[in-house]
Amino acid sequence: MDVEPDRAWFLAAGVERLPEALDSLGDRVTVRFPWGSLLRGALGLDAAVTDSIARLVAPGGRLELTLSVVGRDAPMKTGLAAGLGEAARTSMVTAFADHGLELDEIRELTADDLATLHSAWARRLRAGGDRPAWRVTFTRPLGAVG
Repeated sequence: MDVEPDRAWFLAAGVERLPEALDSLGDRVTVRFPWGSLLRGALGLDAAVTDSIARLVAPGGRLELTLSVVGRDAPMKTGLAAGLGEAARTSMVTAFADHGLELDEIRELTADDLATLHSAWARRLRAGGDRPAWRVTFTRPLGAVG
């Protein structure tokens, strides 16, 4: 797969099957409101999926996760009772640190923040209403390899 610089790429594929040609190409990797295995990987609870996400980020690149996790998500086997409490944050930060990514920020999003995403999925989830959402950002230091 040949990839041209300075382009946005959109890929419809299972995160577990991302081609190696995408390794370290993402100056900015964005995951919004994942569910299922992608959510577990974003939370650092599925090592193979966390690895697939992390290896996309280029040196100097940024990973931006927009997450909404509540107690009723337990059937998705997130391993979390609700939200991004201290245990969930520690698990996520540790998992991505193991792949060379450094935490920049974890913050709860406001209704205004969510409106800027123009996300139909966020509206369907009722994120920002009775369902909190967070933005979690990591960077890969320059010179670091995924």
